[in-house]
Amino acid sequence: MDKEQFLAVLQTEVATFNSAVSTSNGDWIIKGFIDIYKNIYTISMDTKVISKIMELLLFPELARFAEKYGLKMILSEQQNFYPDMSFVDNEDHRFALDLKSTYRIDSDRVNGMTLGTFTGYFRERNSTKNITFPYGSYSGHFVLGVIYSKTDGLIDERRRYNFDELERITSVIRDFQFFAQEKYRIASDRPGSGNTKNIGSVTEIDKLVSGSGPFASLGEHVFDDYWMYYLTKDMARAVELKRPPYTNLRSYLKYKGLAK
Repeated sequence: MDKEQFLAVLQTEVATFNSAVSTSNGDWIIKGFIDIYKNIYTISMDTKVISKIMELLLFPELARFAEKYGLKMILSEQQNFYPDMSFVDNEDHRFALDLKSTYRIDSDRVNGMTLGTFTGYFRERNSTKNITFPYGSYSGHFVLGVIYSKTDGLIDERRRYNFDELERITSVIRDFQFFAQEKYRIASDRPGSGNTKNIGSVTEIDKLVSGSGPFASLGEHVFDDYWMYYLTKDMARAVELKRPPYTNLRSYLKYKGLAK
């Protein structure tokens, strides 16, 4: 199986994932946490909590996907390892898959996602630190994305429900859209949010779903080169440069002499 075939079958399966996470009217099937006394506590809007629960819901679906196509699924050993799961076919071709979720800002845009580090194993492609297999040994790197909307109205996290009130609990998120794409096709030319050295994603929903980010037409080799040598201001100062040689795709192409 090559990476194009892997993506094609993954996209076919992803189209069926809505039923695994949502009700017929689009609400999330998860209502809250339950204790041994059958008290239910509502879930907050914390994106990390939502992301982790979404992973747990999708693991069985992806296990069935692996079995259906004769793939071995290997989960990451630790939470901060890349990728979330690896798929290996009977010819030892490896495919990296990260699960990412993000919420809609409006009908056209999402908050964005981080697509893994641009240092460490991304640059040292034979390294086995914080990664299941060396980065360079994968035939392809993919993202399974989940886009959702936050539920309008207040969610009272202090409220405790009993089991008989389950249907009255408001789901904190709804209206899911799944997509699967190669990582480089949805990457932006900017780091993700915060101070971590992570690759950011595009935020336009149509570009995420269609895989038409700024590197899509340039190819994965340009994406790799751009992010392998990308420097933040602090990284530039650490190697005694006054400023990074480039800060976006436009200045990168000019720096490389590729600008038209």
